[in-house]
Amino acid sequence: MTTRKLLSLVFVREASKILLGYKKRGFGQGWWNGFGGKVEKGETIMQGALRELTEESGLIGDSLEEIGLLTFEFEGDPVLLEVHVFSTTKFSGKPEETEEMRPAWFDIQDIPFKKMWSDDVLWFPLMLKGSKFKGYFLFKGLHDILKYKLDEVDKIEY
Repeated sequence: MTTRKLLSLVFVREASKILLGYKKRGFGQGWWNGFGGKVEKGETIMQGALRELTEESGLIGDSLEEIGLLTFEFEGDPVLLEVHVFSTTKFSGKPEETEEMRPAWFDIQDIPFKKMWSDDVLWFPLMLKGSKFKGYFLFKGLHDILKYKLDEVDKIEY
């Protein structure tokens, strides 16, 4: 029986830069990523995204735009990860290192794809050009993509 785990992922943008966090522990440790995690019981996806952004980076999101919906399946695991991807240029505070993440700004020409999830290189170009997208990725282990489907969409529909 397949179940879904609801997650958020937030990317903070500033002109030609993007804020990424170096994951210090847990799932994805040692890789750069956006800020996010599990949506808690009783909160909306947006509330979860805003909470995770603050917990992991110290930033307060003033508004988030949902730009993507990604589903990840890991071979042999009955749990699908449903990741709602958000972007914002409106935030307050300064990025701060937390127990979980070490934030750093990257020029969009210098994104460290070799130290990120292997699917990022496929959908980041859509995000960076301002498109909305929906995708599915089947992984073998944590690095090998067995198959995927990725589409630009007009709006995010569940």
